[in-house]
Parts: sequence; C-alpha cells; structure tokens
Amino acid sequence: MSKSNLFVSEADRQQILFMQNNHTKVKYPKNKMIYQLFEEQVAVAPDAIAAIYKDQTITYQELNRKANQLARHIRSYGVGPDQIVAIMLERSLEMIIGILAIIKAGGAYLPITPSNPEKRIRYMLEDSGCRLMLTKREVMHSYDIPTMFLDDENHYTGDPDNLSFINEPNDLAYVIYTSGSTGKPKGVMIEHHSLVNRLHWMQHAYPLDANDVIMQKTPFGFDVSVWEMFWWSMVGAKVCFLLPNFERFPQAIVETAEKNQITVMHFVPSMMNAFLNYLQDAGEEEIRRLRCLKQVFVSGEALTPIHVKKFNQILHETIGTKLTNLYGPTEATIDVTYYDCPPSEEIKRVPIGKPIHNTNMYIIEEDQLQLSGESGELCIGGVGLARGYLNNPTLTAEKFVENPFIPGEKMYKTGDLARLLPDGNIEYLGRLDHQVKIRGLRIELGEIEATITDFEAIDQCIVTVNEQSETIVHLVAYVVPKKEFSVSDLKRFVKERLPEYMVPSIYMTLDSLPLTSNGKIDRKSLPDLQS
Repeated sequence: MSKSNLFVSEADRQQILFMQNNHTKVKYPKNKMIYQLFEEQVAVAPDAIAAIYKDQTITYQELNRKANQLARHIRSYGVGPDQIVAIMLERSLEMIIGILAIIKAGGAYLPITPSNPEKRIRYMLEDSGCRLMLTKREVMHSYDIPTMFLDDENHYTGDPDNLSFINEPNDLAYVIYTSGSTGKPKGVMIEHHSLVNRLHWMQHAYPLDANDVIMQKTPFGFDVSVWEMFWWSMVGAKVCFLLPNFERFPQAIVETAEKNQITVMHFVPSMMNAFLNYLQDAGEEEIRRLRCLKQVFVSGEALTPIHVKKFNQILHETIGTKLTNLYGPTEATIDVTYYDCPPSEEIKRVPIGKPIHNTNMYIIEEDQLQLSGESGELCIGGVGLARGYLNNPTLTAEKFVENPFIPGEKMYKTGDLARLLPDGNIEYLGRLDHQVKIRGLRIELGEIEATITDFEAIDQCIVTVNEQSETIVHLVAYVVPKKEFSVSDLKRFVKERLPEYMVPSIYMTLDSLPLTSNGKIDRKSLPDLQS
C-alpha cells in the first residue's frame, strides 16, 4: 500500500474527519520517561507503599533507591540508550526493581518468562543482541551472556540517588517478542514516548489515586503486563504481584484480591469466563470478597455479549464493578481502542470501541477507505506505533507503511478485519488469516463463531476448517455448552441465520477450550476429528 495508489475521495475525506473527530489529539508529557514520572511520585510520597508480594511490601523510596543502586551496576556493563537488557524472573519484588533499574540505566528491557522453551529463550537472547541478563540463581540456566543475579545483595550498595538522565523520548523502553508466522518470534520495539502516551491516556480515562491497587498477574512476556507494571507508579497507587502461575486459579485470585484490597484487574476473555464461572458456582459470599474491585479490563481476544451479560450479573449487580474492552496489537503499545461495556442494556456484539489519545484508526479494503458498515483491514496511526521489528527491516517495511492520510507518518497494518459502526465505535470481525474460501466463497470464521454463541446453551465456540481432500472440505464447530442442548436445535438455529455455505457440518462438544500460556484460546491444540 502506498500513497500513490490509494484513492482518497471526498467521501473518504469525510470518513477520515468522522473517525478523527473524537478529539484524539491530546497533550501528554512526551518529553519525560516513565521512570521520571515514578521519581516525581517518590518525591511526593516517599513512604507510601509501592509494591506488594506475598507478605512483603516496599515503599516508593525503598524501591527507587534499590533500582538506582542496581541501575548503576547495570551502567557499569556499558548499558545505555537503545541497548537491550534481558530480565528473566517470575513475578516478585525483584522483577519490578530490575525493570526499573534497566530503564533508569538508560536501556530497554526484554522480558523473558523462565518457563519458555529453552530454544525460544536462546533465540531471543541471540536475536536481540542483549548486553546483559538479570535473573535469580534459582531460575538461571547456562547462557553465554554476562549475568547479574538479583538475589545478590552486593548489587544494592552504593549511591541510592537518582541517576543522571541519558534518554530521549524516542529511545527504546522495551522489546517484547511475539509469535511470528515463520515460526520464529519477532521483537517489537516500543519507545518511551509511546509508553508515556498510552499510560497518560489510561490515567485520564480511568483515574487512579493513592488508594488504588492494581493486580499484576499477566505473564510479563505479554504486553498487558506493561501497564500493570507502570500505571500505578506515575500516580502514587500500588501494585500487588500475584504469585507465579496462580493466574489460572480463581480462588487464589479472590484471596489475593481480598487480602490486598485490589481495585483494578485484567483478564483475557476466556480466562475471565472461567473466573466468572467459579464465582457463579461459589455464590454471593465469595463474590463479595472482591468488594474493592472497581474496574476490570479485558483484551487479547474477542469479548462476547455472553461474557458481558455474565459479568454484569455476577460482578456489576453485586459489587458495582465496571467492565472495559480494550483492543490493540503489541506493535501499537498495548491498546489503541476502548469500549466501556454498558452495565444494563444487552448488546448483540461487543465493539472494540474508539481510539485512545493521539491515535488514528483506518479501515481499508483494496486501497480504499471503507465507509460506515463496510469491512476492511484495520490500520493504526499515531504516536503509539512501534519503531518496528528488531533486526527485521523487511517485515517492518511490509507492516509499517506510509500513512497516506498524514504525510510523513507511518501506519500499521494489523491483519485484523473490522468495520465502523454508525455510532463511531469499531467492531472487530476477526483475523484476515481466519478468512477462508470454500467452493470459491469467502467465509469469516469469526462471524460463524459469533452466531453459534448467540445460541442460549453455548458458552464458547471456535470454528475451524477440516480439509479431507481438495474437494471435501468441512467447517467444524467446537462448542463449550453452559447447559445441556440438542445439536439438531443448534444446527437449526445456525441455518436460520447463516447461508448454507457458512453452516458447520460437524459439531464437537468440549468441556473447555484449550488455552495458551497467556490465557488465549489455542487453536492448534483443538482435538482432531478422530480423537
């Protein structure tokens, strides 16, 4: 896609104006690093609790001093702007100390989950060219890289004062590796100003104060962990780290939330669904243990009306918790749109909402900007765009293209299918790579899945294509019921709503959908038809 071959008609220009007319351009502290905003809070309330893990706490001043001392040791390895430092730890106070120390030293942090396969870890270390690794002896394997063990008290000696600033807003803050279509993960490079804009929007839209406590439970190799890790630090709130691997145990989440008066939490929709099922079975007394929980954010998968209805019935109606749907790729600094789910009215589809501050959204099909109601690829512009993919200029040029609407800026092609709704919200329709053709007819699997989950007895659904031969192709629906149902009734329901070529011929009932390590649905682990 280039400026020369994209036709921008007057109707297109009106559409651009419509999409940008929600005041996304907002001033933010773009010349400050996130650690400077943290240091400002240290000066305001040095003795306030900053972070909690198990029965351990650390104040803003203690955290700042330890991070400063560690940062000076990190600088002694020659770390500076745009130089990557890996950190491989489980959730702990050392994790936040280490991350703050890396960026205070001027470097960019690369989070590595210790449970990652050995080959993947070695690939990320080699591909990133990182100068140093921070870890603990209990999780360390043998890698050919300088290593600092954060359980060594000798690293927390020396000058505890703030370091001199050596960063610019366009320096890297972090690099996160995401799955790549080639089978090798790709490193997404995010700059400081992009992170500050994202967090500044979040504080503007959902203001925290000193009484708020965020639960940090997302594995830190996934970018949701970034806002869990930093948002609180710029406003004087707190973060509470859930014990490693406890994110899959609803009872542990409830116990931690009650003990630490958690006010903000994040879920992937499928994990939230399991959490809500637990609360529903456990009853009102268990739900009320979450009485401090004001806000839940979800992202990472499509949120369904069933999820929203269940959330409102279980949490909003009992303790008043609000639900917000976030959307965004790692390549655009965590999230780019938001939608506050209505607590009362029922909705047929859950949109991904409207753009956050300093963000532009475009829906494009065959180099034409789509008007309201028409589907196309969702593209993103604005200050949140990543610098690109580390050591991969070809893929960077393919995905981060010239923005034909704003000269001199880039636009990221998400590969997601979406459409603009009449009220200005954007509806996510699925992945372009989940579009299939059967007998020459283009099919969006997400539309079939959404229709099946409209059936009252179905909780979750995934649709796949089974190719037995070039001429025999079946649509297979994997369904998780919430009560007993008749397959014939479900088939009739679907046939009444979809054309014949979009109706699955095979239905498989599962107790639950398989999940990846970060809680997303794992399509590759669905049972085959012979199992």
